[in-house]
Amino acid sequence: MSIDHIAPVELEKSYRLVNHGPTVLVSARHAGIDDVMAAAWVCGLDYRPAKLTVVLDSATMTRKLLEKSGTFVVQVPTVNQARLTYDLGHSSLHDDPEKLKKAGVELFQFEGHDQPFVAGCTAWLSCRLLPEIAVQDRYDLFIGEIVGAWADARVFRDGHWRFEEASPSLRSIHYVAGGQFYTIGDAVNVAE
Repeated sequence: MSIDHIAPVELEKSYRLVNHGPTVLVSARHAGIDDVMAAAWVCGLDYRPAKLTVVLDSATMTRKLLEKSGTFVVQVPTVNQARLTYDLGHSSLHDDPEKLKKAGVELFQFEGHDQPFVAGCTAWLSCRLLPEIAVQDRYDLFIGEIVGAWADARVFRDGHWRFEEASPSLRSIHYVAGGQFYTIGDAVNVAE
């Protein structure tokens, strides 16, 4: 995987990587086991320090791994990864130890972050779990402090998404139901 087009994102602006409501991939690692799942309910929470929330069902292996490790990654897949995202959201490492291989997941690491990052996405947010056990147990809601953020500079730069300037293949996906996704649309700027 080429990382020539990947650039760090200022942590105070990292919430912008998810504030447009994309379906994301959440990954975690513990004791040599990696897992990746799809999640539709993710939200930027704060920018100083940078935080986000994500809903993770108690039955998922990814949740178990992040609870044990205290870290996880949220990444924004592209339209080219819609099938991969769907497959990861409809299979479980509990049932299929070859889940990641069958879905075609390629993992890599950013220096200084011992976490599984999914190749081919347009944004990656390395998070440290801020434990809120009662909230996690009752609502399946997890809070993460963003400790590292990167984006594909072809589509995110100067703290803003530039989908309209990049290849349509780099657009984010938004899950509806029944295998149907939408891609992010055209920009409408009312500030100028």
